[in-house]
Amino acid sequence: MNELEALTDEQRMKLHNTRRRVIESIGKNMDLYGITLSIGHLYGNMYFNQEPVTLDEMSETMGMSKTSMSTGMRTLHDLKMINKVWGKDSRKDLYEVMPDWHKNFADYFTIKWRKAVEQNMSALSRSIKEIVELKQQYADDTDFVQILNSDTQKIDEALKYYNWLERLIDSFETGEIYRFIPKEEA
Repeated sequence: MNELEALTDEQRMKLHNTRRRVIESIGKNMDLYGITLSIGHLYGNMYFNQEPVTLDEMSETMGMSKTSMSTGMRTLHDLKMINKVWGKDSRKDLYEVMPDWHKNFADYFTIKWRKAVEQNMSALSRSIKEIVELKQQYADDTDFVQILNSDTQKIDEALKYYNWLERLIDSFETGEIYRFIPKEEA
């Protein structure tokens, strides 16, 4: 039996209003991190489900097209915020929320940060290589070499930052961060 079926209409309405505020808050919070409001609302709705859900069920609940729902589910799955699960006697894919908010936060940011670090370090490394070539090509132009040396120092500082950021990302992935900033226990 569905958990809501045993409730009175008044109880269902009050529960719906309470949940709606939380779902709206989740959506707005996720929107701050670059996830669309509708995908944030999708996660929020799924968060309150007691059982895994299908695309069709969530599409009906949220009034979204199956295509939009599929995109939203794929986004949440790629961010490791939901899992595909097996359901006995079900031919459709079922999805459930990963309710660990700490892990969701860590997964989301490590995915985004690692991608940014890789792109930026690659660009910085290419620039260092070009600077080395320019120094060789213009070795006699001391003013230009001095500018190149200054740029090299700045790029080295940026590389140090990205190395630090990689260690921070590692600390989120391994859970080491919680030694310094412990999770609040219930």
